[in-house]
Amino acid sequence: MVNRSAAPALFDAQDAFKGPYAPRIQAFTEAGQQAGFTEARGDAEKIAVILVDYQHDFVDPTGTLYVPGSQQDVARFLTWFYANAHKISAIYASLDTHLPFQIFYSSWWKNPQTGEHPQPYTTITVDDVMNMKWVPVFQPDWSVRYVHQLQQQARKDLMVWPYHTMEGTLGHMLVAPISEAIAWHSAARNTQPTYVVKGRTIRTEFYGIFGAEIPDPEDLESGLNVTLLNAVMKHDRVYVAGEAKSHCVLETERQLVGHFSNQPELLNRLHFLSDCTSSVQHPAIDFDALAEGELAIMKQQGVHIVSSTEPMR
Repeated sequence: MVNRSAAPALFDAQDAFKGPYAPRIQAFTEAGQQAGFTEARGDAEKIAVILVDYQHDFVDPTGTLYVPGSQQDVARFLTWFYANAHKISAIYASLDTHLPFQIFYSSWWKNPQTGEHPQPYTTITVDDVMNMKWVPVFQPDWSVRYVHQLQQQARKDLMVWPYHTMEGTLGHMLVAPISEAIAWHSAARNTQPTYVVKGRTIRTEFYGIFGAEIPDPEDLESGLNVTLLNAVMKHDRVYVAGEAKSHCVLETERQLVGHFSNQPELLNRLHFLSDCTSSVQHPAIDFDALAEGELAIMKQQGVHIVSSTEPMR
């Protein structure tokens, strides 16, 4: 009798703390082929997992936008994942993907008096652009309008971030234990993962996996991806984990809850793995408290806030 909840012998939760290494795709694939699981397409109950940006720059302490606690998040997630993999039908893994000149990088803005560019974690407000404290180097009309729209529609100020998850760099890749787990699950359940590339639209921020903060009319891919939303919510249950709770994970949840707000039976399918995600730490803004406040409201709307130690019902 196959122990269907057993992780492969190769897996060690401490791999989450190793730092970058070449993922053992061949070995994990071969282990998956020997797992003895049934094919995912035969699942009576379809369960999807959304992995938001479990990438080197967010998870490894040497990453440029390291989220404290994220390595522990990955270790907890993988322990939960391998214990429940025989029930998981589909994986959606997002990759935050950036270029050198984007509206949330210091290269896009400068102080007209000094010529200096803003430091990472600087907020650029409507007042800042109106008073010309910071002026855009590129796309001036759009950039000023964007800051206004961001405040009006998303109720946020523009944040200048450190350069992170730059396309083609080490920081962009999923951390190795996550890539190994995806390869193993794909082989074990004979199912293809879905990778969601987000963030290449240069004139807007792209936190949630389903669309940009303010869609760019010059980039149709920045609009709300209703096709992906519907594909995800065809599953009977959806679990969400990743980095960071305060930004990309929270916005992904917002997009799901916002789009299906009039369908409580669908919101009841959403499960947020609360101990498999952490918040960005900012010197002046308590992002975690803001995220927890919003998650409490989502819970009232029917979203399940669960722990990785809770048995999957």
